[in-house]
Amino acid sequence: MQGPGAEGDAQPRGGLSTVLVDDHPVVRAGLRAMLSEDPRIRVVAEAADGKAALDVVARLVTEGRGPDLVLMDLQMGEGMDGVAATRQLRRQCPSLPVLILTTYDTEADILAAVEAGASGYMLKDAAPEDIHRAVHDAAAGLTALAPAVAARLIGRTRGENISLSTREVELLELLATGLSNQQIARQLFISVATVKTHLVHIYQKLGADNRTAAVRVASERGIIRA
Repeated sequence: MQGPGAEGDAQPRGGLSTVLVDDHPVVRAGLRAMLSEDPRIRVVAEAADGKAALDVVARLVTEGRGPDLVLMDLQMGEGMDGVAATRQLRRQCPSLPVLILTTYDTEADILAAVEAGASGYMLKDAAPEDIHRAVHDAAAGLTALAPAVAARLIGRTRGENISLSTREVELLELLATGLSNQQIARQLFISVATVKTHLVHIYQKLGADNRTAAVRVASERGIIRA
Protein backbone atom coordinates (compact mmCIF):
# COMPACT_ATOMS: atom_id res chain seq x y z
CA MET A 1 0.00 0.00 0.00
CA GLN A 2 1.28 3.47 -0.84
CA GLY A 3 1.78 6.09 1.84
CA PRO A 4 -0.13 9.37 2.12
CA GLY A 5 0.57 11.71 -0.75
CA ALA A 6 1.67 8.94 -3.11
CA GLU A 7 -0.03 8.47 -6.46
CA GLY A 8 -0.49 5.42 -8.64
CA ASP A 9 2.07 4.25 -11.18
CA ALA A 10 1.90 5.05 -14.86
CA GLN A 11 1.59 2.32 -17.47
CA PRO A 12 5.10 0.90 -17.93
CA ARG A 13 7.01 1.45 -21.14
CA GLY A 14 10.63 2.00 -22.15
CA GLY A 15 12.74 4.98 -21.18
CA LEU A 16 14.12 6.66 -18.07
CA SER A 17 11.84 5.81 -15.14
CA THR A 18 11.04 9.03 -13.28
CA VAL A 19 9.24 9.85 -10.03
CA LEU A 20 7.45 13.22 -9.92
CA VAL A 21 7.34 15.02 -6.56
CA ASP A 22 5.15 18.14 -6.29
CA ASP A 23 2.37 19.09 -3.90
CA HIS A 24 0.07 20.46 -6.62
CA PRO A 25 -1.89 17.79 -8.56
CA VAL A 26 -2.43 20.15 -11.50
CA VAL A 27 1.32 20.82 -11.72
CA ARG A 28 2.08 17.10 -11.58
CA ALA A 29 -0.44 16.47 -14.34
CA GLY A 30 1.16 19.17 -16.47
CA LEU A 31 4.66 17.82 -15.84
CA ARG A 32 3.55 14.28 -16.66
CA ALA A 33 2.04 15.46 -19.94
CA MET A 34 5.14 17.49 -20.79
CA LEU A 35 7.53 14.64 -20.01
CA SER A 36 5.43 12.21 -22.02
CA GLU A 37 6.28 14.23 -25.13
CA ASP A 38 9.74 12.63 -24.89
CA PRO A 39 9.37 8.87 -25.57
CA ARG A 40 12.66 8.27 -23.75
CA ILE A 41 11.14 9.37 -20.42
CA ARG A 42 8.41 7.59 -18.47
CA VAL A 43 6.79 8.69 -15.24
CA VAL A 44 6.44 5.61 -13.02
CA ALA A 45 5.02 7.25 -9.88
CA GLU A 46 4.09 10.54 -8.23
CA ALA A 47 4.28 11.92 -4.69
CA ALA A 48 2.83 15.03 -3.07
CA ASP A 49 5.61 15.66 -0.53
CA GLY A 50 9.08 14.54 0.46
CA LYS A 51 8.00 11.82 2.88
CA ALA A 52 5.72 10.27 0.28
CA ALA A 53 8.58 10.43 -2.23
CA LEU A 54 10.84 8.47 0.14
CA ASP A 55 8.11 5.84 0.55
CA VAL A 56 7.49 5.58 -3.20
CA VAL A 57 11.18 5.19 -4.04
CA ALA A 58 11.65 2.61 -1.28
CA ARG A 59 8.72 0.61 -2.63
CA LEU A 60 9.99 0.72 -6.20
CA VAL A 61 13.47 -0.35 -5.10
CA THR A 62 12.00 -3.23 -3.06
CA GLU A 63 10.03 -4.33 -6.11
CA GLY A 64 13.22 -4.35 -8.17
CA ARG A 65 12.22 -1.45 -10.37
CA GLY A 66 13.96 1.45 -8.71
CA PRO A 67 13.64 4.70 -10.65
CA ASP A 68 16.37 6.28 -12.75
CA LEU A 69 15.58 9.80 -11.52
CA VAL A 70 13.49 11.83 -9.08
CA LEU A 71 12.13 15.17 -10.27
CA MET A 72 11.69 17.14 -7.05
CA ASP A 73 9.91 20.37 -6.13
CA LEU A 74 11.39 22.43 -3.29
CA GLN A 75 8.50 23.81 -1.27
CA MET A 76 5.61 21.42 -0.60
CA GLY A 77 3.15 22.88 1.87
CA GLU A 78 3.35 21.43 5.34
CA GLY A 79 5.02 18.21 4.18
CA MET A 80 8.73 17.40 4.05
CA ASP A 81 10.40 19.86 1.69
CA GLY A 82 12.53 19.04 -1.32
CA VAL A 83 15.88 19.74 0.33
CA ALA A 84 15.21 17.39 3.25
CA ALA A 85 13.83 14.72 0.91
CA THR A 86 16.83 15.04 -1.41
CA ARG A 87 19.23 14.64 1.49
CA GLN A 88 17.40 11.52 2.67
CA LEU A 89 17.19 10.01 -0.81
CA ARG A 90 20.90 10.52 -1.36
CA ARG A 91 21.61 8.70 1.91
CA GLN A 92 19.29 5.82 1.09
CA CYS A 93 20.05 5.58 -2.64
CA PRO A 94 23.42 7.27 -3.28
CA SER A 95 23.33 6.53 -7.01
CA LEU A 96 19.81 7.93 -7.55
CA PRO A 97 19.93 11.39 -9.19
CA VAL A 98 17.56 14.05 -7.88
CA LEU A 99 16.74 16.93 -10.22
CA ILE A 100 15.19 19.98 -8.54
CA LEU A 101 12.39 21.66 -10.50
CA THR A 102 11.12 24.78 -8.76
CA THR A 103 10.06 28.39 -9.12
CA TYR A 104 12.71 29.63 -6.66
CA ASP A 105 16.07 30.87 -7.91
CA THR A 106 17.51 32.43 -4.75
CA GLU A 107 21.05 31.70 -3.68
CA ALA A 108 19.80 30.23 -0.42
CA ASP A 109 17.61 27.67 -2.19
CA ILE A 110 20.26 26.76 -4.76
CA LEU A 111 23.01 26.26 -2.17
CA ALA A 112 20.72 24.21 0.08
CA ALA A 113 19.74 21.91 -2.80
CA VAL A 114 23.32 21.47 -4.03
CA GLU A 115 24.58 20.72 -0.53
CA ALA A 116 21.77 18.19 -0.08
CA GLY A 117 23.11 16.31 -3.11
CA ALA A 118 20.87 17.45 -5.97
CA SER A 119 22.22 16.54 -9.40
CA GLY A 120 20.66 19.58 -11.02
CA TYR A 121 18.46 22.61 -10.52
CA MET A 122 15.92 23.74 -13.09
CA LEU A 123 13.18 26.38 -13.02
CA LYS A 124 9.56 25.64 -13.87
CA ASP A 125 9.41 28.34 -16.53
CA ALA A 126 12.05 26.53 -18.61
CA ALA A 127 11.14 25.32 -22.09
CA PRO A 128 9.98 21.67 -22.23
CA GLU A 129 12.96 20.67 -24.34
CA ASP A 130 15.31 22.15 -21.72
CA ILE A 131 13.65 20.13 -18.97
CA HIS A 132 13.82 16.99 -21.13
CA ARG A 133 17.52 17.59 -21.66
CA ALA A 134 18.06 18.20 -17.94
CA VAL A 135 16.36 14.89 -17.08
CA HIS A 136 18.64 13.00 -19.47
CA ASP A 137 21.75 14.85 -18.28
CA ALA A 138 20.99 14.26 -14.59
CA ALA A 139 20.22 10.57 -15.21
CA ALA A 140 23.54 10.27 -17.05
CA GLY A 141 25.44 11.66 -14.07
CA LEU A 142 25.88 15.16 -15.46
CA THR A 143 25.05 18.42 -13.69
CA ALA A 144 21.93 20.06 -15.08
CA LEU A 145 21.48 23.74 -14.26
CA ALA A 146 19.11 26.40 -15.51
CA PRO A 147 21.09 29.26 -17.14
CA ALA A 148 20.07 31.70 -14.40
CA VAL A 149 21.14 29.23 -11.72
CA ALA A 150 24.46 28.53 -13.42
CA ALA A 151 25.10 32.27 -13.76
CA ARG A 152 24.41 32.80 -10.07
CA LEU A 153 26.78 30.00 -9.04
CA ILE A 154 29.49 31.18 -11.45
CA GLY A 155 29.13 34.74 -10.18
CA ARG A 156 29.51 33.47 -6.64
CA THR A 157 32.66 31.54 -7.57
CA ARG A 158 34.18 34.55 -9.32
CA GLY A 159 33.31 36.86 -6.46
CA GLU A 160 30.91 38.87 -8.61
CA ASN A 161 28.08 38.31 -6.15
CA ILE A 162 28.06 39.27 -2.49
CA SER A 163 30.15 36.48 -1.00
CA LEU A 164 28.15 35.16 1.92
CA SER A 165 29.05 31.80 3.40
CA THR A 166 26.47 29.03 3.41
CA ARG A 167 26.06 29.50 7.16
CA GLU A 168 25.53 33.25 6.73
CA VAL A 169 22.87 32.63 4.08
CA GLU A 170 21.19 30.12 6.39
CA LEU A 171 21.26 32.62 9.24
CA LEU A 172 19.81 35.32 7.00
CA GLU A 173 16.87 33.09 6.15
CA LEU A 174 16.13 32.64 9.85
CA LEU A 175 16.62 36.35 10.42
CA ALA A 176 13.92 37.04 7.82
CA THR A 177 11.41 35.01 9.85
CA GLY A 178 11.82 37.38 12.80
CA LEU A 179 13.61 34.99 15.13
CA SER A 180 15.71 36.44 17.95
CA ASN A 181 19.44 35.77 18.29
CA GLN A 182 18.70 33.22 21.00
CA GLN A 183 16.16 31.40 18.79
CA ILE A 184 18.54 31.40 15.83
CA ALA A 185 21.30 30.00 18.04
CA ARG A 186 19.03 27.13 19.10
CA GLN A 187 17.98 26.43 15.52
CA LEU A 188 21.57 26.26 14.26
CA PHE A 189 23.04 24.64 17.40
CA ILE A 190 25.54 27.45 17.87
CA SER A 191 26.12 30.00 20.62
CA VAL A 192 24.50 33.43 20.74
CA ALA A 193 28.00 34.94 20.54
CA THR A 194 28.56 33.08 17.26
CA VAL A 195 25.25 34.39 15.92
CA LYS A 196 26.31 37.94 16.74
CA THR A 197 29.68 37.40 15.01
CA HIS A 198 27.92 36.14 11.89
CA LEU A 199 25.60 39.15 11.97
CA VAL A 200 28.55 41.55 12.08
CA HIS A 201 30.01 39.89 8.97
CA ILE A 202 26.64 39.85 7.21
CA TYR A 203 26.07 43.55 7.90
CA GLN A 204 29.54 44.39 6.54
CA LYS A 205 29.08 42.36 3.36
CA LEU A 206 25.58 43.69 2.65
CA GLY A 207 26.33 47.27 3.62
CA ALA A 208 23.56 47.15 6.23
CA ASP A 209 23.53 48.38 9.80
CA ASN A 210 20.56 46.44 11.21
CA ARG A 211 18.53 43.26 10.80
CA THR A 212 15.74 44.82 8.75
CA ALA A 213 18.14 46.41 6.28
CA ALA A 214 20.13 43.18 5.94
CA VAL A 215 17.00 41.17 5.12
CA ARG A 216 15.85 43.82 2.64
CA VAL A 217 19.17 43.90 0.78
CA ALA A 218 19.40 40.09 0.74
CA SER A 219 15.87 39.86 -0.70
CA GLU A 220 16.55 42.49 -3.34
CA ARG A 221 19.74 40.73 -4.42
CA GLY A 222 18.06 37.33 -4.67
CA ILE A 223 20.10 35.82 -1.84
CA ILE A 224 16.98 34.81 0.11
CA ARG A 225 13.31 34.71 -0.84
CA ALA A 226 11.47 38.01 -0.65
